[in-house]
Amino acid sequence: MKIKAVKLFKNGYMTQPFAFGGEGADGLDPSVKYRSSLQNYVIDTGNEVILVDTGMPKEFPEQVPDEKTPIFMGNIISDYVTALGEAGYKPEQVSKILVTHKHADHTGELRSFPNAKIYASRTEAASDELNDLPNVIPVDFTDGPYFNFPESQKIADGITYIKAPGHTSGNSIVIVEDGGLFYMIHGDITYCDEALYANKLSVVFEDPKAARNSLNLVREFIAYHPTVYCSTHTPLGYENLESKHVTDLDNPPEIISPEETVVKTATGKYVCSVCGYVYDPEKGDPSQNIPAGTKFEDLPEDWHCPRCKQSRDKFTRA
Repeated sequence: MKIKAVKLFKNGYMTQPFAFGGEGADGLDPSVKYRSSLQNYVIDTGNEVILVDTGMPKEFPEQVPDEKTPIFMGNIISDYVTALGEAGYKPEQVSKILVTHKHADHTGELRSFPNAKIYASRTEAASDELNDLPNVIPVDFTDGPYFNFPESQKIADGITYIKAPGHTSGNSIVIVEDGGLFYMIHGDITYCDEALYANKLSVVFEDPKAARNSLNLVREFIAYHPTVYCSTHTPLGYENLESKHVTDLDNPPEIISPEETVVKTATGKYVCSVCGYVYDPEKGDPSQNIPAGTKFEDLPEDWHCPRCKQSRDKFTRA
């Protein structure tokens, strides 16, 4: 069994209130920042190649952060298919894709794998991001408990797909068992590992009660099983993977400050930091009667992301 990171963005950051503030921001400091990146994962069983998520759409514009930006994923390294090739795999080799959740930074290039079976929870399979794809298989998690997780589905020997709602209503995680270790590929249970150790939720969720329960279950599992925590939005995801670092919740790693941000020239477009929707002033937003030519700064205060319904403050310049 081989697990590799498909690296897509680097040198980003997220603020402490974004990463820790899901259950209240009292005492959190926006000047405290944690490293951010974007990577997804590929599992090579020896018999088949299985992807966990497929990155941003290749058309996604790079963010242009400012002092109010809550999360900057970083500078683009590569589009997903190219990065997958650099990891040693071609699209035609992929047999299955396991979707942790519907957001664009996890589903952006599903379209590039028309011959692969795409597994998603039934809730996510019905979402706008997935429901037009003919190769989606809705998952109902009918294989019973997996240790302390109540609902699971076996995908292959040593690979289990687990129901873990909260971040989105149909959120899932993937656990790979290999060499006595449990590799937890969790999507966005936390955005950074520092939040895992601090037992904090991010500000992004559809169901706060379910998100809290899923984080509790994850921490309980980690406490009793040697777990390599493979995150999507922090370099610790691939650093943990490459070193086979086993998470010890009582001993958090040293916090490394983000590198200096490299900022490109703004285009006038704005990107939702939650789902990746791009507001283009040349197109406006017909769904909310916003005419073409409307600058983002001129949108009504109650305007929200037409895809995930987040407010304007979750958008970043691109």
